[in-house]
Amino acid sequence: MARQGTGSIEYGGITLPSLVHTDASVRYAHQSFQVRDSDVFNLTYPKSGTTWMQEILSLIYSNGDLTLSRSVPSWERVPWIEQTTAAEYLENRPSPRLITSHLPPTVFPASFFASQAKAIYTVRDPRDVCVSLYYYAKMSSFLEYKESFGEFIEMFAAGTILFGSWFDHVKGWLAYRNRKNFLLLTYDDLLQDLRGTILRICQFLGKDLDTSAVDTVVANASFEAMKGNKMVNYSLVPEDIMNQKISPFLRKGISGDWKNHFTPEQSSAFHHLYQQKMKEVDIRFPWDDL
Repeated sequence: MARQGTGSIEYGGITLPSLVHTDASVRYAHQSFQVRDSDVFNLTYPKSGTTWMQEILSLIYSNGDLTLSRSVPSWERVPWIEQTTAAEYLENRPSPRLITSHLPPTVFPASFFASQAKAIYTVRDPRDVCVSLYYYAKMSSFLEYKESFGEFIEMFAAGTILFGSWFDHVKGWLAYRNRKNFLLLTYDDLLQDLRGTILRICQFLGKDLDTSAVDTVVANASFEAMKGNKMVNYSLVPEDIMNQKISPFLRKGISGDWKNHFTPEQSSAFHHLYQQKMKEVDIRFPWDDL
């Protein structure tokens, strides 16, 4: 049962929270938005490193200058194209525009697929995504929350939650991974080798930062730095929308926390589902055998 005040819209088979989405805003993203060849997209299923990549891209494109990172909210610097504020943030913005999206390719801007715009797609262990979404729903006024984690796993596994199926989203975007303008990353890449991954991103984007600038990007894209930056940690959002006294927006920033939440039975059932859903995917992820 949805909590009081929770609202959603449906577009192209995807359910999105109505707090920041309308049919018109998603339709604008899908059908009207004109992608430029210089655009850079930060693509994720929710709770998969979205905010992290927003910060990394901001820091890379400012060549390590912290002014914007410490004065403008991340959602204005690298805005979501499907949200109601997209046009005001993006239409007249000079290139290169940094743009975020949770949309699957089926409802993504049609003009992207014939462009040279670059896209970075970050994938995270779905069990960690599920746990993170559970706590996010708990502290958010606009997401459906189940007190029972077992019930929430069932919703997540079935894809009957906002933003739809993790499996469909990931498989949809993986179809583009061999394109030259597409970079596939995992949350684990960022965790295990932040500097090396930032250098990969720079190379992909054609950004040649000096060592000092790279050092600054790495230091300020750390979990602790972001957690302490009010332009990144969502503390600017009113408590009646996101109550961080219940759970912080940037909670742990780790991999494997699902092991503290899934029972052996739940873990086994999800592993079986994962094997079935991903059996045709010819790529190995760090979590595939865990």
